[in-house]
Amino acid sequence: MPKRRPVSPAPVLGAHHSIAGGFHRAVEHALETGCDCLQIFTRNINRWDVTPIDPADAARFRAAVRAAGLRLVVAHDSYLINPAAQDAALRTKSIASLAEELRRAEQLGIPWVVAHPGAAGDQPPARAVARAAAGIAEALDRTAGLRAGILIETTAGQGSCLGAAFEEIGAMLDVIDARPGLRKRAGVCLDTCHVFAAGYPLAPRAALDETLQRFDEIIGLNRLKVIHANDSKREFGSRVDRHEAIGKGKIGRAAFESIVNHPRLAGIPLILETPKEGPDGKPSAAVDRRNLAVLRRFAAR
Repeated sequence: MPKRRPVSPAPVLGAHHSIAGGFHRAVEHALETGCDCLQIFTRNINRWDVTPIDPADAARFRAAVRAAGLRLVVAHDSYLINPAAQDAALRTKSIASLAEELRRAEQLGIPWVVAHPGAAGDQPPARAVARAAAGIAEALDRTAGLRAGILIETTAGQGSCLGAAFEEIGAMLDVIDARPGLRKRAGVCLDTCHVFAAGYPLAPRAALDETLQRFDEIIGLNRLKVIHANDSKREFGSRVDRHEAIGKGKIGRAAFESIVNHPRLAGIPLILETPKEGPDGKPSAAVDRRNLAVLRRFAAR
């Protein structure tokens, strides 16, 4: 009698949702779209100044998360932050802002802040990687005693953005891990669109196996805490960051079916950052529901 294929646990799936109208509204959106997990911005990501979080709003959010039974909530940092910046003033502001992101996450009961590692500009990449690592470590040091940590996100390598190569992220973690007490507060978020655009194949299954093995050897799969599940509008190796609906882009359905069923990725939450616009061009909950349904169908096969 042939052996049964092992049944993988159901994937933990979610999406990024808006906090417009209050932090608790993101939880309502998550429930409306059938999420198991959630990502939010805790602030206006295009401004340096931040409005303090009202303790009552934070308590309401934490209660809503508990009531909803969400498996995980993560925050994403501001797009202005660049801990690798060559300009001293920008780097100083970036480190302070990243530390504030951690404090806000802690207040909301969020364990991880997903952070882009920054851009090199005119600097040699190796120097920029070292500056990014030291900047992230400093933000973690400034918030010693907090539980909230940072997940360095893989990038597409667009322009001079750091983090497209696994080696760069591995080098950053080496610097962070060398600081006492920081290792447990640092990990990685892998974005499928970004790694595909950076030249790491996700299909066929053998190619995905090889990519995950490289990640494990250079970074360590034990450091991978979240996956951003995004298809890509642009071609493999394009180094252009443009997200697409699951199965409708250049990555394709076969890759995502392998990802949601891969035993080395079992239990790692997958969070959508795919376009939300419906046929009328307006954001629609139905779009997220459809993308999540596609991933769940893949997992059920």
